[in-house]
Amino acid sequence: MNVTKPMRDPVVSFADTILDQGSEISTKLDMLRIEKFPPNAQKTLRQFSLAEVADFVGVSQSYLKKLHLQGKGVEPSVTSTGRRYYTASQMNELRTLLDRVPHRRPGDKLQVIAVVNFKGGSGKTTTSAHLAQYLALRGFRTLAVDLDPQASMTALYGIQPELDEKPSFYEALRYDEQRRSLSDIIQPTNFPNLDIVPANLELQEYEYETPLAMQRKDSSEGKLFYTRIGAALAEVEEDYDVVVVDCPPQLGYLTLTALTAATSVLITVHPQMLDIMSMSQFLLMLGDILKSVEGAGVTVTLDWFRYLITRYEPMDIPQQQMVGFMQSMFAPQMMKNHMLKSTAVSDAGLTKQTLYEVERSLFTPATYDRAREAMDLVNAEVVDLMLQAWGRRVA
Repeated sequence: MNVTKPMRDPVVSFADTILDQGSEISTKLDMLRIEKFPPNAQKTLRQFSLAEVADFVGVSQSYLKKLHLQGKGVEPSVTSTGRRYYTASQMNELRTLLDRVPHRRPGDKLQVIAVVNFKGGSGKTTTSAHLAQYLALRGFRTLAVDLDPQASMTALYGIQPELDEKPSFYEALRYDEQRRSLSDIIQPTNFPNLDIVPANLELQEYEYETPLAMQRKDSSEGKLFYTRIGAALAEVEEDYDVVVVDCPPQLGYLTLTALTAATSVLITVHPQMLDIMSMSQFLLMLGDILKSVEGAGVTVTLDWFRYLITRYEPMDIPQQQMVGFMQSMFAPQMMKNHMLKSTAVSDAGLTKQTLYEVERSLFTPATYDRAREAMDLVNAEVVDLMLQAWGRRVA
């Protein structure tokens, strides 16, 4: 008797499956981007209320109203109820008019803030993205650098790496004759005063190529790998006041190279026991590696470094205990303000936006205001640290 064996579906490899699914996700995300940002799929930027502008420029609301009524300065949009709204570009015009432009002065060094953590999920990218935008809104010429091959900040800023094919910092770090100037790689964003060096998967090549370059007897570049980001930034130093670097969630060559270029370091910490245990390992490993770098003649000297509590829930007793635990050990290095956990941040991220981009009217006002206040307090504290590093008086 002949028995017919059932036909089996052809076996599809795991590699083919994830390639297909990755491509499908990318295509669908691009469709969402085009739907969200018509007609050219580029991000725009909302207008800012009188209260926001007064805060960012550093003057009173009544003073701005008086300027408008006297016909001085810029012409805001006025609603039927008399509310005034300004564009980000108009904020810059007001700063110039009022002589409140906060750019670097002669002798002020470029501020390079590296945002780091060994562990993913610590709020590192959220912190970096919002900090860079806040600095731009405060009038600082800001460069955001995405060093994470996963390119989360790049995507949040409206660039989809696998489709837009923008070059990454790797092009300015590579060891062959195809290395490019950083100025060729920098891209504008939808914020005046804010540019970005995008990331893509090609950045991972730096992690593979650096140890090979270090082994080559005829290559001094490999042995001095930790100077490469600093050297690339020096090419564009005159164009910016501050650089915010979103480091990858690992202690590799990219992170180490960023840290040796940094003037300050912000370590994001989620106040959970496992996260703090992970951070202790990160600090021990980082210290050992930096000692090796110092042995090669390079000393990492920082203007400041701080631990920033992120995704904090004030009513969570164990989190309160973890914050108290850190305060008992590192009080001078702890940021006074914490980044709160908020649905407003995550909901904004669903449309690739930050708290500075979304419209307040789309949220429960109390939820948005609470998240925004916490975000502004953290970022304003960073500005104060920058100004102190430049020797300026802090209010």
